[in-house]
Amino acid sequence: MARNIMIQGTMSNAGKSILCAALCRVLKQDGLRVVPFKSQNMALNSGVTWDGLEMGRAQILQAQAAGVEPDVRMNPILLKPCSDTGSQVIVNGKVIGQYSARAYFAMKKSLIPAVMVSYESLANEADVVVIEGAGSPAEINLKQDDIVNMGLARMVGAPVLLAGDIDPGGVFAQLYGTVKLLEEEEQRRIKGLIINKFRGDRSLLTPGIDLLEEKLDIPVVGILPYLRIGLEEEDSLSERLRKRSHTKPLDAAVIRFPRISNYTDFDALEEHPLIGVRYVEEKNEFGVPDLVILPGSKSTLADLRWLRETGLSDLVLASAQNGTFTLGICGGYQMLGEAVCDPEGTEGGATTRCVAGLGLLPVRTVFRRRKVRRKVSGTIREGFLTGAWVYGYEIHMGDTQLLDECHAVDARDVSDTREEAGARGTVDASEAADLWDAAGIREAADTKVAA
Repeated sequence: MARNIMIQGTMSNAGKSILCAALCRVLKQDGLRVVPFKSQNMALNSGVTWDGLEMGRAQILQAQAAGVEPDVRMNPILLKPCSDTGSQVIVNGKVIGQYSARAYFAMKKSLIPAVMVSYESLANEADVVVIEGAGSPAEINLKQDDIVNMGLARMVGAPVLLAGDIDPGGVFAQLYGTVKLLEEEEQRRIKGLIINKFRGDRSLLTPGIDLLEEKLDIPVVGILPYLRIGLEEEDSLSERLRKRSHTKPLDAAVIRFPRISNYTDFDALEEHPLIGVRYVEEKNEFGVPDLVILPGSKSTLADLRWLRETGLSDLVLASAQNGTFTLGICGGYQMLGEAVCDPEGTEGGATTRCVAGLGLLPVRTVFRRRKVRRKVSGTIREGFLTGAWVYGYEIHMGDTQLLDECHAVDARDVSDTREEAGARGTVDASEAADLWDAAGIREAADTKVAA
């Protein structure tokens, strides 16, 4: 059985995912067989494994850092919020249903066997398992039947490093308060403290570190600098979603839906030397962009209503009708069509016959219980990205049907070839996420948008 090490944090966005990825890479470079593990992940950014199963993007990144193929066992439980009080629950890569927070909390203990089977099978194939916690272990209102922080550490016998984020301030209170809210056995499990995202003169921390170590009898084992390292972020707290301006010559406006999903789609685009990416939530932020992007959404119908309520739908329509390049991805693609229908109540529980889309593409989407999960690739044959070779993956509940001649991609997965996208004039769309990772589509966008 493999050895293990666990990273927990004082709060969300403390840097746990990147710290785990870094540990995976360092241990791999030391010649060890390393695998990442996070028993339960709550995220709207997910990916598809080679065998068509869904898992969190953070564990995909960590697997890449470890030099191993992403495997759904690395993230056996994935929660994808679809409202303020409920989530789609995915176990071992497949949807088992949509649950309220209270209902999931009641069933959580029953998922322990699935967690342990995944962990133990991975541990039998590796030298070291790098485990990531979630949120904070000191969320004492949620500690009953914990399967992701100290509860998991106890089950697998893992030592813990506790990371605090100094960037917003109060890191000593974070670390001290977190430890002191834990039970004595849990406190003893913490072998070291990490101060993450530090900027400035490290010597100024010395008095605080000395006092913290004296009070907790736990050493500070690392002070890590604040770095923009260009790796994808998973958390909805991501700073990038608050980005409202840039200095690059070409302007891409991404509509920032309340339930935006897979916004890691734009990691590669944000590194483009000419195209600046900003996120738009209100009409007065829309401006006169060169490219408008409607991204993925975990709740397409709710975000389509939001688009109309904010008045942004009128601006997107007018912009497209004036010839501005417009791109829809997954849920954004569905919104660009004639109608979105949910006869089985797949998205929110209540059945919805049909809601009118923006009408920019002759397509119609019907939500079904069966979730599509697969990797695809193809060549764009129409629209402003004609000729670009693209690849990505599909994760969606909707079945989008063409109502008229409107096709842009020959997309192929392991079993079939089918039309995968829509295009008309300056409007392009696709069900596939991760498109911008393909160099061809970035070059095509550069050429066309700059023309």
